[in-house]
Amino acid sequence: MAEMNPDQIGAGAPQPLEWRDGDMPYSTAFGDHFYCQTDGRLECGQVFLAGNGLPERWSGRQEFVIGELGFGTGLNFAETWRQWKLHRESGQHLHFISFELHPMRSEEIGRALSHWSEIDAEREALTAAWPQMPDGTVSLDVDAQTQLSVVCGPALDGVAAAKPSFDAWYLDGFAPSRNGDMWSEELMREVNEKTVAEGTFATYAAAGFVRRNLIAAGFTVERRKGFAGKREMLCGIKTSCA
Repeated sequence: MAEMNPDQIGAGAPQPLEWRDGDMPYSTAFGDHFYCQTDGRLECGQVFLAGNGLPERWSGRQEFVIGELGFGTGLNFAETWRQWKLHRESGQHLHFISFELHPMRSEEIGRALSHWSEIDAEREALTAAWPQMPDGTVSLDVDAQTQLSVVCGPALDGVAAAKPSFDAWYLDGFAPSRNGDMWSEELMREVNEKTVAEGTFATYAAAGFVRRNLIAAGFTVERRKGFAGKREMLCGIKTSCA
């Protein structure tokens, strides 16, 4: 299937996929895989969880809010939910809010996540609750201590309309060379504005313009060793107003 222009796909509409190696989805619109071909679940642990100091930062917090740019297959949510269930305390609440331009269908999410038996329970619960035609904001109370919200549409619009309550961010759009809008200075400024003091971000991306945009937005940025042969990843903290 030939790659197509993402602008040809309406916001909120599913995008056409290819399936590679059986269960690995590939976006023909953006010309990129949805997660690391080595092991997306392990990458989530090293980049997004550890990069944001999780699960340690959950300790003693009554409520914790994670924002994500790019819900994709739901892999980051499923692995985060799994870790949350292992480490949470009674009375704590996690709200995971993701911004997704082209939400997948339930059966596509199920197929993509079937690769990892470790998240079978989370995959089954997510796909059972996922609407047939996701639109607007999908809000799911997946258990008594965990809420998932997926805001369908352009990330810039969704983040701009969000409350300034985010403790941590997973910046996980398609590669910056493929999806520059997801890494723009304007969007990074919105992310920073909606982040609480001492809130954090992490991303697999280490492109120079991404790092510069995050610094310009008001984050202190740190380079770390990337996952599975990638030279670098970025993480950082909001230490002052932009």
